[in-house]
Amino acid sequence: MSKSTRQAFGEALAELGKKHSQIVVLDADLSKSTKSDIFAKKFPDRFFEMGIAEANMIGTAAGLSFTGKIPFLCSFGCFLTGRYDTIRLSVAYSQANVRMVGTHAGVGIGDDGYSQMGLEDLTLMRALPNLGVFQPMDATETGLLLEYLVQEWKGPAYLRLTRQNLPDLYPRSTPFRPTRLLQIRPPGTSETQVICIATGASVSEAVQASGILEENGISMEVWNAHCLKPFDESTLLQIAQSSSLLVTVEDHSVIGGLGSCVADALVKQSQHPPLLKLGIQDQFGESGDAQELYDKFGISAQAIAAQIKMTLNRNLKR
Repeated sequence: MSKSTRQAFGEALAELGKKHSQIVVLDADLSKSTKSDIFAKKFPDRFFEMGIAEANMIGTAAGLSFTGKIPFLCSFGCFLTGRYDTIRLSVAYSQANVRMVGTHAGVGIGDDGYSQMGLEDLTLMRALPNLGVFQPMDATETGLLLEYLVQEWKGPAYLRLTRQNLPDLYPRSTPFRPTRLLQIRPPGTSETQVICIATGASVSEAVQASGILEENGISMEVWNAHCLKPFDESTLLQIAQSSSLLVTVEDHSVIGGLGSCVADALVKQSQHPPLLKLGIQDQFGESGDAQELYDKFGISAQAIAAQIKMTLNRNLKR
């Protein structure tokens, strides 16, 4: 059953709260939207409503972490990164054991428009030392990732979540390998081999695009990147050897996000396949239906398939 990753986060965090009394949650007057209200109803004495004061919330969460708590602080991704100076000093520089949760990521939030869209948050968070950056593709992976962030991860982390519902894609019975790339769709039998790395909501669009391409004689293997820092360069470089084209897809700016993770890895090699970065192309988002926006910004399944075919045809003519 499809579910937003913010909803899965709220439910999983409340379950983890039963086992881990050191978990505390802070929100900036958006608990119904971030779904931290699920935790608040079960553990009201461990939930702190901080009001519309994100900088104060970040500093408070850092302080709580130094007393042995595991704070989850929640807001829209764009509002959190709007307090970047506080995150930089109070969390990253201090190496506070804080989990920052940014919901309403990307143009996929739809009608709320650019003022509510997190489109640059991955870029900003990746630039900070000591800070892990994560984005699950569906509800199952969200739950697995939360367990990892509570039980194993040490230090600050940023978790990016969706407003819209996403289909279940995580392969059943597949063990969770934190920070590693995960194959979602194996290669087909066609001669032309494309490898696509996608993250978050874009994984489902990439899977649908691979089906469209297969009908046109193009095989596209799809991999999911739930962790953008530390990025799994070793797996990427291994799978890239068999590709005639590498494609990245993200509901985020192509500057500093997943595409940049892949590009940074490729430049360390003397030879590598061409890279096509699909995402928000150095422009602002806008208000509209989520599917229409995905079409407009070139990250819907149909748009992904069309751009890959165009790129392959152009490369063949050279």
